Amino acid sequence: MDYDNLKIIALHKHPEFLEACCEMINDEWPRSRTARMMSLTASCDELPTSLILIDDQFHLLGHAKLTSLPSVPDSCFIETVVIKKDMRGKRLGSFLMRQVEQYCKSVLNLKMLHLSTKGQEDFYAKLGYTVCAPVSIYGTVVRTKVESSKRAEKQKSPKSDNAAPPPPPMPIPQNVSETAIKSSKTYMFKHL
Repeated sequence: MDYDNLKIIALHKHPEFLEACCEMINDEWPRSRTARMMSLTASCDELPTSLILIDDQFHLLGHAKLTSLPSVPDSCFIETVVIKKDMRGKRLGSFLMRQVEQYCKSVLNLKMLHLSTKGQEDFYAKLGYTVCAPVSIYGTVVRTKVESSKRAEKQKSPKSDNAAPPPPPMPIPQNVSETAIKSSKTYMFKHL
């Protein structure tokens, strides 16, 4: 396979691939067309971003979605990695992942990537990913020291007398397993 004629592009900059991308992903993981299209059309320059692999003839070959990972700064979650069925076995998956990693490093300025898989652990291990604890794409953003100090300064400003008191903090679980994310998937990560 000649990799010189392949490239990844952002799906939101090439909406002409939306339908074909929806079909290719749904061929692997069936989902309602409406839900899939909503996910794909959410792609933007920030996160989430859908990247597609095309050849010089503008044939769609693969897809990977990058999603925000609020609990892990300078990282994202790679999901929906798929190569078109009739193009598998040509090392396109490895090529796609290397290009996604380069995009994350050079365009998004990320330092780490996370993903989950069921059955493709060896594939990702060969690309340098190692098993890690489960992560969630949901939650709150972990603030940097600078952001936290700015927030603290705002909180020092005088409050009005009629403001309601803040709610009490959530109780801290006594058992770590109470907070663990349960999953049958293997979670993996890689430093860029």
